[in-house]
Amino acid sequence: MGALLGLSRIIDIVTEKIGKAVSWLILVAVLVSAGNAVVRKMFNISSNAWLEAQWYLFGGAFMLAAAYTLAQNEHIRIDIVYGKFSRRKQHFIDLFGHCFFLMPFVLLMIYYFIPYVSMSYRSGEGSSSAGGLILWPAKAILLAGFLLLGAQGVSEIIKKVAIIRGDMDDPTPYEPTHQALEESGSEEGRA
Repeated sequence: MGALLGLSRIIDIVTEKIGKAVSWLILVAVLVSAGNAVVRKMFNISSNAWLEAQWYLFGGAFMLAAAYTLAQNEHIRIDIVYGKFSRRKQHFIDLFGHCFFLMPFVLLMIYYFIPYVSMSYRSGEGSSSAGGLILWPAKAILLAGFLLLGAQGVSEIIKKVAIIRGDMDDPTPYEPTHQALEESGSEEGRA
């Protein structure tokens, strides 16, 4: 289990570095979007390439940060039932979800994206819009996002198994969403 936890730590480090780095894509996308709008309004000049660039940037930020979001345990989940279980049962639910929902979906997407990206790259596929960008980089971002998500999924499975077996402490103790609000409300009532 020690070697697997070491692999998990390496995956987590890579995921964190990539996740924090791609957060800057949002700023670049906003600047491109604002610049494009200003140029279009002030000079009546428009470019499909700049419009597509901002889409690529937003898509890249979303896809490449999905693994980081998983590592931070920040993906949306329905808390109605989940919060009623013990933390141990929650780990079993997460492990089940990662093994039977996340990983099959990610592996299927990787399976289909490899030839999709490869064909786009080999053909030099370009945008259907006049003056648009080439498409294979955007498609490659999709593939890279799912590869990262798959690697982080493996890391999460390793950690869940280690926590369930008692080989590792829970790095993210569960706190129901409304518990923090209830606690702050009761503290204000006492003041």
